[in-house]
Amino acid sequence: MGFGLQGHNCGYRHRNFWRWAHAYFPRSDGPPSTLEALVYDMPLGMVFRKAVLWHEGKQHVFRKLQEIRSDHKNLQWDFRAFTRTGFELDAAFDGRGPSMHRLSYVKTDCSGSFEVVNNSLASAALRIKQPDGRITELETITGGVVEMAGHKLHSEA
Repeated sequence: MGFGLQGHNCGYRHRNFWRWAHAYFPRSDGPPSTLEALVYDMPLGMVFRKAVLWHEGKQHVFRKLQEIRSDHKNLQWDFRAFTRTGFELDAAFDGRGPSMHRLSYVKTDCSGSFEVVNNSLASAALRIKQPDGRITELETITGGVVEMAGHKLHSEA
C-alpha cells in the first residue's frame, strides 16, 4: 500500500482545480503511518479541504488545512493542518524528478481537455505535533504520490 498509486481524479464537471497527495511511512518502532490529503473547488465558491493521518494505529482527521505552497509547475505542495483535539501537522510533498508526468485529461462534456500533473514516486516529509507536545518527524524518498490539476493560488485557499 502506498507504492504505485496512480492519481485521484476528482472529475471535471464541478472542478476547476484539485490537489491530492498520499504518503506511506514505514516505521521500525510500530505500524506504518500514512497521510492522504485532498483540496478541490466546489460549487458556489466553496473549497473542500481534508487530510487523514493514520499514526500509531489511530486515525486523525484534519479539516483545518492551510496551504503554504502550491506549485503546479514544479509539483510541490506544502500545507499545515490542525485537528480539534490538538494535533498539528506540517506536510511537504515534492513531485519533481524523472517520474513527474503531465497528462491531458478530456473534459467530461468533451469540450476540450485540461492538464493533470502527477508523480507516483514523490518524496514527502511530515512533522506531527501531538497534544502532549511529542513531535514526530517522518520522511520518505519515493513513498509519496502528488497530483495537481488546474490552478488556484495558495493565498486564495
